[in-house]
Amino acid sequence: MNQLAILGGSPRFSSDLPVGQLYFPSWDRYEAAMRGIFERRYYTNQGPLTNILEETLSAFFGVKHVVVVTNATLGLIMAAKALSLQGKVIVPGFTFIASVQSLTWAGIEPVFCDVDIDTHGLHPASVDSLIDKDVSGILAANLWGGACAIEELQEIALKRGIKLYFDSAHGFGVEAFGRKLGGFGELEVFSFHATKILSATEGGCICTNDDTIAARLRNMRSSYGAGPPVDVPLTSNARMSEAQAAIALMSLEDFESNVENNRLQGAAYSRALADIPGISLVRVDRDCKSNYQYVVCRVDEQSFGLTRDQLLLALKRENVNVRRYFYPGVHRSVPYNESFSENSIGLPNTDKLCAELFQLPVGALVNVDIATAIGELIGELSENAGEIRGRLSQ
Repeated sequence: MNQLAILGGSPRFSSDLPVGQLYFPSWDRYEAAMRGIFERRYYTNQGPLTNILEETLSAFFGVKHVVVVTNATLGLIMAAKALSLQGKVIVPGFTFIASVQSLTWAGIEPVFCDVDIDTHGLHPASVDSLIDKDVSGILAANLWGGACAIEELQEIALKRGIKLYFDSAHGFGVEAFGRKLGGFGELEVFSFHATKILSATEGGCICTNDDTIAARLRNMRSSYGAGPPVDVPLTSNARMSEAQAAIALMSLEDFESNVENNRLQGAAYSRALADIPGISLVRVDRDCKSNYQYVVCRVDEQSFGLTRDQLLLALKRENVNVRRYFYPGVHRSVPYNESFSENSIGLPNTDKLCAELFQLPVGALVNVDIATAIGELIGELSENAGEIRGRLSQ
């Protein structure tokens, strides 16, 4: 067996293994799609491919309206404005920072809420306790190819008379409570970044069953509006290009096979990690049908022998490009750690997860054998934890 790289050996893998999906169409399919765009000479601004994508996604999600955008962050900003949110919105501290930045861009104050230690989604009781007269909405996140406590949050929002919407960047194709994500709350926002299971290389969409919200979004998306004119607070340039739409449509054709590929990789990780003390895979709720977009683990330092960050350092030396996800909690990130210091305490579950979670490689550049080898490598690192700690302390 090769010596561990962190102890002076050569990296176990010859090239970096990224955590993102990086599923792309074959060159011949890509070339044909791009040639079609150039022949039509229609490159952006709701072209034919963009319209086809919206219609296809509407059927896929089972919702009335899908509004595609150039990226999910702009989608979240537009969502906050389209919902006419004001004052404060409750948001998890355990989320991607763009979720919270979208509120800041929209002139809304985020109120950070703790998450459930098992589901990693907003804790309903904590949400309810934070609602006051200034709170106009709840922005919840569906993580890891699973779903948060959607039904409980919907009951709270209805009872309190506030709006509920979802950052479902991780949730394309996920099914919860017997139906696909996309039609819950006022709206849901999805990401088509290259690291996601459905890729447009960059892009996203907003799903809603509300005609008025959809009309606002379409008028806000372009700098001069689109569709029947409605009053909107601002316009933007969030138009998806025809090239993005072409790649998204090809990715949609490959979706089921890519999900199955990820499922097999996740199962290989599960087998390889099963008997390693201090390592546990994050499991999606059994009531959900996952898209297997992520393989996420928790580290118990006392049982494993290394901290999460020590383990990640050792894995990166082996060219396994693992990530802390999310780190730090948004409530401890600039500028929110200063501007919202009153919210920087009281999120113990968020702080614990930020210190223990990490994401393993999965997707196009990984296979079952590689996943198995990474799992076995993690076991080897645990067995040599004492020597590794000694080397790191020098």
